[in-house]
Amino acid sequence: MTAIELRGRLVCRTPGEAEVVRRELPRHTALSRSETGCVRFLVEPTADPLVWSVSERFVDRASFEAHQERVRRSAWGRATQGIPRDYVIEFAPERSAT
Repeated sequence: MTAIELRGRLVCRTPGEAEVVRRELPRHTALSRSETGCVRFLVEPTADPLVWSVSERFVDRASFEAHQERVRRSAWGRATQGIPRDYVIEFAPERSAT
């Protein structure tokens, strides 16, 4: 299996968008972390109050795609759909259990 990693930034344009992220993020994080195949899900504030650092890892493409589909239908997806994302998605080799 090849894991999928997403890294990047969520970049709000206004304090209002940042407030939406702060309000919706706890539930979105809890739901994402409970998904089958989620290894890592971090969305953390940066020094810039309008920017969040994003780091995700899923065990395979199927679990990543299921996550993306859930997000599209979720309250988070609807509330943040207009907020720009700056992401890189990579296929990562499976990590050994040593």
